[in-house]
Amino acid sequence: MSDFPRSRIEDLSVSRLIVGTNWFLGFTHTSAAKAKFIKETMGRSQIAAILQAFLAEGVDTLLGARPEAEHLLAAIRDAEDRVGRPFTTIGTPGLKTDDSPESRDANARTLDAYAEIGVRICMPHQATTDAMVDRKSRSIPGMAERLAMIRQRGMLPGLSTHMPETVPFADRTGLDVATYIQIYNAAGFLMQVEADWVNRVIWDAAQPVISIKPLAAGRLLPIVGLGFVWATLRERDMVCIGTMTPDEAREVIELSRAILERRRPVLDLQATRSKESLEAPPRTAGSCPRGADLVQ
Repeated sequence: MSDFPRSRIEDLSVSRLIVGTNWFLGFTHTSAAKAKFIKETMGRSQIAAILQAFLAEGVDTLLGARPEAEHLLAAIRDAEDRVGRPFTTIGTPGLKTDDSPESRDANARTLDAYAEIGVRICMPHQATTDAMVDRKSRSIPGMAERLAMIRQRGMLPGLSTHMPETVPFADRTGLDVATYIQIYNAAGFLMQVEADWVNRVIWDAAQPVISIKPLAAGRLLPIVGLGFVWATLRERDMVCIGTMTPDEAREVIELSRAILERRRPVLDLQATRSKESLEAPPRTAGSCPRGADLVQ
């Protein structure tokens, strides 16, 4: 299979489909019970098998690498060794938002840790970014210094946000941002304004945008959620999605390829008794599809 379609973040080549890690780490946006189930289920071997399925299909970019998730880092190495191909990893650290000397030192230690695990693109987490956005001044005070610290450590700086204002504010004030993470889905899940407004923000962004939660944390069928984002994003933008099994990974890859190529997905559908009447009946000898006799 050929590589999945690609984009570029500055001089770095990345797959347009990006592996999400929320389903590996228990961030379900559903319930504490489901989060507990995932944390108890998703160990190193399970995660490595999923990552191997992505890598084998040319999806070699991962969002959510973090120093404290040792089992995830080990699973990444396992998958890379099996496939013989490295991941490009993106990290979203939480940073202190005040400017005290203690906070600056803490931020330096945090960013050092992300650089040490090989993160290539470092984007302050939404909890940091959105706390620093100032709607009154239409700017993000103090963010330039944090982005400079990222750049100084050899990582590409970006911003992760749920706020639609973050992108235009950063662009208009000339912040050193290589890419953005923006929440975007057909259900409007966790979005602060309507989807058409977020769509405009993404299309006007000066840099490539990584859209997250395309299936609204499991609330949309893959064909609905992926069909929406792939149809309405720019060719330079990316989609991040998480899965819980290798088969799910292969399904979202094939479905994404089919949508982008405007063809029928080659997938088995879930079979239930209520859909038996949709199955084509077997043809009898000598029969032909309806209307075929009119085509000569």
